[in-house]
Amino acid sequence: MASKKADAFKHILTQLIADVIEKSGNKPLNYKQVAAKLNLTDPESRTAILDILKEEVQAGRFKEVEKGKYVLKELKAFVVGRVDMTADGSAFIVPEDEFEDDIYIAPRKLRQALHGDRVKVHAYEKRRGKRKEGEVVEILERARTEFTGTVSISPRFAFFIADDRKMLHDIFVPLADLNGAQDGEKVVVTITEWPQDSKNPVGRVKHVLGKKGENNTEMNAILADFGFPLEFPKAVEREAVEFPAEITPEEIAKRRDFRAVTTFTIDPADAKDFDDALSFRKLDNGNYEIGVHIADVTHYVRPDTALDKEAFERGTSVYLVDRVIPMLPERLSNDLCSLVPRQDRLVFSAVFEIDAKANIIQEWFGRGIIHSDRRFSYEEAQEILDAKTGEFSEELLTLNQLAYILRERKFKHGAISFETTEVKFHLDENGKPLGVYVKERKDAHKLIEDFMLLANKRVAEFIGKQGKGNNKKTFVYRVHDAPNQETIAGFAQFAARFGYKLNTKSDRETARSLNALMERIEGTKEQNVLTTLAIRSMAKAIYTTKKTSHYGLAFDYYTHFTSPIRRYPDVMVHRLLDHYLSGGKPANAEAYEQYCVHCSQMEKKAADAERASIKYKQAEFLEDQVGETYVGIISGVTEWGMYVEIEENKCEGMVRLRDITDDFYALDEKNYAIIGQRKKKRYQLGDEVTIRVKKVDLAKRQIDFTLVS
Repeated sequence: MASKKADAFKHILTQLIADVIEKSGNKPLNYKQVAAKLNLTDPESRTAILDILKEEVQAGRFKEVEKGKYVLKELKAFVVGRVDMTADGSAFIVPEDEFEDDIYIAPRKLRQALHGDRVKVHAYEKRRGKRKEGEVVEILERARTEFTGTVSISPRFAFFIADDRKMLHDIFVPLADLNGAQDGEKVVVTITEWPQDSKNPVGRVKHVLGKKGENNTEMNAILADFGFPLEFPKAVEREAVEFPAEITPEEIAKRRDFRAVTTFTIDPADAKDFDDALSFRKLDNGNYEIGVHIADVTHYVRPDTALDKEAFERGTSVYLVDRVIPMLPERLSNDLCSLVPRQDRLVFSAVFEIDAKANIIQEWFGRGIIHSDRRFSYEEAQEILDAKTGEFSEELLTLNQLAYILRERKFKHGAISFETTEVKFHLDENGKPLGVYVKERKDAHKLIEDFMLLANKRVAEFIGKQGKGNNKKTFVYRVHDAPNQETIAGFAQFAARFGYKLNTKSDRETARSLNALMERIEGTKEQNVLTTLAIRSMAKAIYTTKKTSHYGLAFDYYTHFTSPIRRYPDVMVHRLLDHYLSGGKPANAEAYEQYCVHCSQMEKKAADAERASIKYKQAEFLEDQVGETYVGIISGVTEWGMYVEIEENKCEGMVRLRDITDDFYALDEKNYAIIGQRKKKRYQLGDEVTIRVKKVDLAKRQIDFTLVS
């Protein structure tokens, strides 16, 4: 035990010595100077420092440049980055400095770091031709301390095995900390400590999720796995319940009153929260006044309240296959903030006077009150658009005409039209999938989308174009960068295999070309593969205060203003817009940039959780169909196999290379293909193949296929 403590002390002292030399600009220092800078004056410490310096010269970390004087052999000796675990227990550190190479860490040099942790690493100088290696010297921030998985109980103790394949350590759970969990149940465990000399961390059961394989258990496991809470804290629920239902005359007097104007909502048939409504009236001059009215969430959710902190932490609502995990408690999301029909509701509005050619004559932004006349589902609105008759048909038809013009203008300016297929499930009362279908997007969907885009764009322009230099107003934008030229060239090469030519000379030409491609492939068997690949070759959209433009939409300014019930960035946008409308000074850019980074991260987590729930339902749907054959399209290739998406039901599984026995196959990454080494048979992304369902692993959400030759 004593030697372990001595090792730990030596390890820390080595790091402190390196820090001192690095901070002094790598000036040669002797052991006395190092000791003085560390305030260590006793003879034992000085001797320890000298010993370490000599040892580290042998190890190749320090260099004796003149007698008794030392420097770091390589200045950037300490690197901060994130841990990326591999299956064998080693890891690569991805440095925060993008110009640094990844650093390899052997398993025993990870020192209790886990996948995703932010760590400080001591990097060794590369020996000729070898990769950079290092060891973790400090864990700066844990990526997570909670895991979902299965508990295994024996008479004297319990172990927890995480579902996450990158969590390579089982967690020891004392019997007193089982929280009622039974052997083999799915649970959420929190790591409570990790003793220095112990191989396994110690934890306690935080939530019992239930029996493995039950729908509720698995959906909650997905949420917990991605770090989304399973319930609201009591204080948050309390705040939400305390709001009065009635709107006071004093509040109405502060607002623009739209209650007499025709107003309606159009949403999915199963929607529970309605955060946007459209109002419509024809003006005496022949123009139209169109209001985009958004739930006034910020009237209720005030800064520094428990409600606001919880909404910010969540960042977004999460839409799993069979449930919504709202960002705000039900009292707000489904009641006070939901623009339900025949009720007065508080809104934040963007109101436009528009002529028959969809030109904006004038606009107004501010707080209002509405009274929705009718709640349409997309299907009901579509029926009226198709039949050209029915309730509010004149309003709907005019809005649709204007939406068509707005859309055409957007594409003319270089916006890209990606029509991806959205998979939906018919579920029974226990959540078991009975069938799979693809959701269709028609004019009713696009009409709403186009007016929401208009509001988002004009709000962003209204703030973004004000002020210069120090007077520039801090704002939250939804930003999308132009694609990387190399990536888009790779995609163009691939599209050429299907006979489609892309012009990638400039960003605008690329956009125009991509649109033409999207139109041509509609309804073809390669549509999904090419659309998915095209989207993958695009940059990812994020929230930021630093830039304003959106390449995919071809807008110089764009934000998210229209969904504050389910997205926290929209809450920030409402607050900032109100602040500036009241003559406020520019907000703190640094603080808002931090909020943006958090919201972008939470949005990604929510998308991953949604994908995981779809994968689970696809596996559950095919569980009863092992042995069945289907026709599918190759949708992805990796070094261990190829992904195939079944045409009929869009379920995706993998054909493993080891299961293709007529040859030895290897990945040709550049050409998105798998090629037989002897007979040169190739399986390429987008190829049609016949597969048989071989095996379904519900716990891992994995589907295995074999090829039917």
